[in-house]
Amino acid sequence: MNKIRKQQIIIIGAVILLIGFLFTRDIKGLVKEKEETPAATAAPQPVAAQIDLQSVSATAKNLISNATAKEITSLEDAYKSASGAEKLKLGKQLAQKWDDLEQSAPSALYLEQVAQNESSLNNWVLAGERLLKAFDNTQDSLVKPAMLQKANLAFEKAISIDSASADAKTGLGITIVNGMGAPMQGIAMLMDVVKKDPKNFKANMNLGTFALKSGQFDKAVTRFENIIKDIKATPDAYFYLGTAYENLGKNQEAIDAYQHSKKLAANPTLSNFIDKKIAELKK
Repeated sequence: MNKIRKQQIIIIGAVILLIGFLFTRDIKGLVKEKEETPAATAAPQPVAAQIDLQSVSATAKNLISNATAKEITSLEDAYKSASGAEKLKLGKQLAQKWDDLEQSAPSALYLEQVAQNESSLNNWVLAGERLLKAFDNTQDSLVKPAMLQKANLAFEKAISIDSASADAKTGLGITIVNGMGAPMQGIAMLMDVVKKDPKNFKANMNLGTFALKSGQFDKAVTRFENIIKDIKATPDAYFYLGTAYENLGKNQEAIDAYQHSKKLAANPTLSNFIDKKIAELKK
């Protein structure tokens, strides 16, 4: 196995792990093999309209208990017949219920409807963030691009309300880098957020992950070290720092970072993975 291929496997493995155990969607789904990079600049297909809430909800109900599915169906029936403030209340309740069940797709679509019925900066940002979470969490070839397109539209609507919103600009930048435009345009947007707000956690994390994706491991190390030191020491920041160090061949630094990630995450599955990785690095 050549060095480049090995680096790709390390990066992809790290992202898959974090998708499962660390992130709630801030920045999942960001790392792909380098051969796939040109596809990121292709014009996205208009698939968002093909996704409807009813079918997404029906699919999600197959993944939960019958009792919980019946409870949600009852809430959905009430939602369909409601109007005004009651409909907004039930929409938010359903979004939270689905999110608690770790079913981000129906949760996101309910928040999208809430924002459509009550257009505000906060509602569109919340919808966009949940739609990004759904994009990150699904491997469905139809749902995934639809969620990204919907997230892009939600953040555009948020920016139309407040063009200075760091959350809206960060979210929009993430969607652009992931395929809703030229990647450098999205990175420039995130850089602008960080320039104005150097301690913006989400924007910095995404810039670090994009550096990792593009093989700029030295830049990734600097970004994640600064995040840990000056913003927030999180399990994912330490894990990505370890991944960057591992790709640079700095095994002891990687081990130290992975151990910090393990300690902060306190996740048995992650701990087992890291223990195996550390054992390999010590060989």
